[in-house]
Amino acid sequence: MMPLRRFLDGRRRRRAAHSLYTTIIEQARQPDFYLHRHVPDSLDGRFDLIVLHAFLVMRGLGRIDGAGRDEAREVSQELFDLMFADMEQNLRELGVSDMAVGKRVKHMAQAFYGRVAAYDKGLGEDGAALEDALLRNLFGTADAAPPQAVLAEMAAYLRRQDGAMADAGAGLVEGRVRFAPLAEAAQ
Repeated sequence: MMPLRRFLDGRRRRRAAHSLYTTIIEQARQPDFYLHRHVPDSLDGRFDLIVLHAFLVMRGLGRIDGAGRDEAREVSQELFDLMFADMEQNLRELGVSDMAVGKRVKHMAQAFYGRVAAYDKGLGEDGAALEDALLRNLFGTADAAPPQAVLAEMAAYLRRQDGAMADAGAGLVEGRVRFAPLAEAAQ
């Protein structure tokens, strides 16, 4: 019976990760980020928005304690694996050669970890650390720096979403996540 349970648990975690990832992608594709918040509408800008939202979900999963802690870690790992498998597939569809895909994915993973560290530090501090992290990463490939008001709005958005992920708890393990609209962050 144990192998069947392990198989079913793994299947449930993969479904939860897929649901979380689908919601992350939908949120990262919200036109408001590109039209009104100065995020570059490019591969880099889209990558950064996916990373930002995945970070928020994974941070929420990492906060789960007690009996659900191991399950949360496994869902988080499934989410990470799914995200990078999807990015690898997207690179292949864009025509990146098999020889170059591995190098690109490695570079993307390094970028992911760097951004996670910067956002984590920024959310843990008061002041401009989060805005600085957003300026370097989310807006790093923009033609011009966004207005200070946009940086402040995006920092407020991250803080608001971070709070929502902390409140989501077990729902994240089950694959349920809801991002508030960007406009609500300024309210």
